[in-house]
Amino acid sequence: MRTLPLLLLLAACGGGQPQGGAPGGPGGPGGPGARATSVEVREVATAAISDQIRAYGTVRAQDNIQVTAQVSERIVRLFADLGDRVQAGQSLAKLNDTAFREQLNRDMAQLEQARIAMERDSVSLVRATDLFERGLSSQAEFDNVRTTAAGSRAQYRSAVAAWTASSQNMRYTEVRAPVAGAIVKRNLAVGDIAGGGQAIFELSNTGGFEVRLNLTLADWRNTRVGQNVELRLSNDAEAMVPGVVTRISPQLDATTGLGEVVISLTGRSERILPGSLVEARINVATRRDVVVIPRSAMVETVQTVIEPESNVIRLRRTYGAFVTQGDSVAVRRELDLGIQQGDRIEIRSGLQPGERLVITGQSGLEDGARIRVSGLPRFQPGERPIRD
Repeated sequence: MRTLPLLLLLAACGGGQPQGGAPGGPGGPGGPGARATSVEVREVATAAISDQIRAYGTVRAQDNIQVTAQVSERIVRLFADLGDRVQAGQSLAKLNDTAFREQLNRDMAQLEQARIAMERDSVSLVRATDLFERGLSSQAEFDNVRTTAAGSRAQYRSAVAAWTASSQNMRYTEVRAPVAGAIVKRNLAVGDIAGGGQAIFELSNTGGFEVRLNLTLADWRNTRVGQNVELRLSNDAEAMVPGVVTRISPQLDATTGLGEVVISLTGRSERILPGSLVEARINVATRRDVVVIPRSAMVETVQTVIEPESNVIRLRRTYGAFVTQGDSVAVRRELDLGIQQGDRIEIRSGLQPGERLVITGQSGLEDGARIRVSGLPRFQPGERPIRD
């Protein structure tokens, strides 16, 4: 026969019955002469409640772009500054173009010379071909003319490439915005040398904002693309925008063991800006028309038990609440808890809609204790009803 381990009860808090009397009897908490405890009650009702994951992150633009000069030169003018909103292709800065302009002029002159030489040698080749076909010139003379024409064409192509490069460099002296957005950083000023990969501006694409969260393994596993999210400012609960889970990292960080989740904002708020610290609440599951009560209305009982075979001490927690029986007696109910959302909690069993739940004064009650519901009229012998 299998022997179950014995549990030794060391301590217990809650509604045990005193010896020598039952609830409501002569010696019980609700017996004659017992003092009534003043309580407040609320009718048990059903509502919707959501299982949520909570984490903090910083709002940022979906795309932050470094605007870097393509050529190394000194900045002579700035056309935009921190906080400005710019359009794609808008000029942001002007670099010194003296050397690039001179190079462009030289390449243009060389290109023109190469074009003239190519046209001249092309005409000579046509004439030499006609004379050679008519037998009026030698093979050597024809080959020399043909070689000269081919060299002219090569020089022309080289001149075109040089002119194209110098033209591009000339255009690079005008630094333009690659996309529309807002300038969130300006790293250089007029007179600084732009180049070497150093960004002049950092441009935030205002087309969308996102929040990147790093979640524990349990929360990361419960997150799915498409889940709705509420985003609230950490210091202003009224500032809220909606969002949605759009991307989830397929792996955990090797150092922290956390998984990255990206939330895209689907709404806007003037008080929530890039760089704002927000609390994200991801709705994992929502249950509707279930019994929901304030968490503060519950009474927690903690029992310390020991298993003799393993000598392991454990804490056993149970939860209860009090409802009224009539207007004068409190009855304890054991609760089976479900989803918790903030200061609200789902009750799977133990309470029924319509019952009157004790929400204040319950911490000192025992099962069957006498109560006086605050706000109800009370009677004194020989007097009219008195309302609390």
